[in-house]
Amino acid sequence: MADLARLKGIFQRAVEIGASDVHIVAGENAIYRIDGALKKLDDGTALSAKEAEDLIALTLRPDLVKRLKKLKEVDFSFSFDGSRVRANVFFERGNIAGSFRFIPGQVKNFEELGLPPILQDFAKREQGLLIVTGPTGHGKSTTIASMIDFINAAFSRHIVTVEDPIEYIFQNRKSIISQREYGNDTLSFARALRSVLREDPDVVFVGEMRDPATFEAVLTIAETGHLVLTTLHTNDAAQTPGRIIDIFPREQQAQVRQQLANVLSGVISQRLIPRASGKGRVLASEIMVANSAIKNLIRESKLHQINSVIQTSASEGMITLDKVLADFVSRGEITLEEALQWTSDPKAFKQMVF
Repeated sequence: MADLARLKGIFQRAVEIGASDVHIVAGENAIYRIDGALKKLDDGTALSAKEAEDLIALTLRPDLVKRLKKLKEVDFSFSFDGSRVRANVFFERGNIAGSFRFIPGQVKNFEELGLPPILQDFAKREQGLLIVTGPTGHGKSTTIASMIDFINAAFSRHIVTVEDPIEYIFQNRKSIISQREYGNDTLSFARALRSVLREDPDVVFVGEMRDPATFEAVLTIAETGHLVLTTLHTNDAAQTPGRIIDIFPREQQAQVRQQLANVLSGVISQRLIPRASGKGRVLASEIMVANSAIKNLIRESKLHQINSVIQTSASEGMITLDKVLADFVSRGEITLEEALQWTSDPKAFKQMVF
C-alpha cells in the first residue's frame, strides 16, 4: 500500500505541475519533463533499484510482466485520474526503469492547439495520405487526435485506428471509431493492417510507420480510396517522401515513387517551441501540400527541389518551418536563440529575421 500511495503521489504531482512525462529510474527521484525540459524536483530520497522496480510493477498487468521478461521492454497504456498514460518499461544496466507520458483525457480542438486551418481541409477529404512528422514529444499524436475528433464530430464515417499502444480514447459521435491495440486486440501490427480493408473503413489511422511492411500497407490502404493518417520521424516535410522511398529495396523504389505520388495529400512537420515568456510552448507547423508540382518531383526522383516548391507556394497553404519560426521571433513569441536550435540553416535564418 505504501508503494501504491507513493506511485499515486508521483503521478498526481505530474498532473499538478503540467508535466508531459515522468521517468522512474534507480538512483534518482522521479524526474519530470515540463515544457520539453527535464526537471529534478526535491521530492524526497532517491529510489533504490528495488523501490523503482516495485513502483513500476504496480503499472504492469500479468501479461505485460511475461512480455517484459521475454522481450526486455514493453509498451502499454492505462488511465490515471482522468488522463491516459502511455508507458514504456525497460531494462537498463540490469534494473527496471519506466517512462510514462501523460495524455490529456479530453482532445483539444484545432484552435486550442494552434493547428493551421489547412488541417481541416485535409480532414475533410475522403481519400489520400496525410503524414504528421517531427521529433518524439512534439505533439504528433495530439495533432492526429484532434483531426480524428474533428472527423468524428462532422462526418458519419468508420474510423479504424491501429496503435501500439492506444493513446487517446474516443467516444463515438457521428462516426464509429474502432481502436485496435497491438498485444490486446491484435497479435501482429502487420496483420492488423492487412485485415483493415475487410473492416469497411473510411478513415484509417496507423500509429507509426516503422518498417517496410507497414509502409507498404499504408500505401495500399490509401490507394484503395481511403483517408489514411499516420506519423513518421523525419526532420522536415521535404525529407519525408525520400525517407519513405529509401526504406524499400532499390528494385521497388520506382513503383513506390509512383504509389506515393498518387496518394500523398500532404505532410505536416511540427515542433513545440518554448515561449519567450518561459510559460508553455508554441506549435510551429511546416506544411507541404502535395500539389501537381510536388507529385511530379516525387515521380521523377527530384526530391531535392521539393523545399523550393514549398517556399514559393504560400498561396496554396504551404510554408517552411524557418518561415514559421521567423514569424514567431518577429512577434516576440519565441527567442532567436530558441529558433536557431530548430532551423536547418542558421545563417540564412538570421538574414530572414533581420
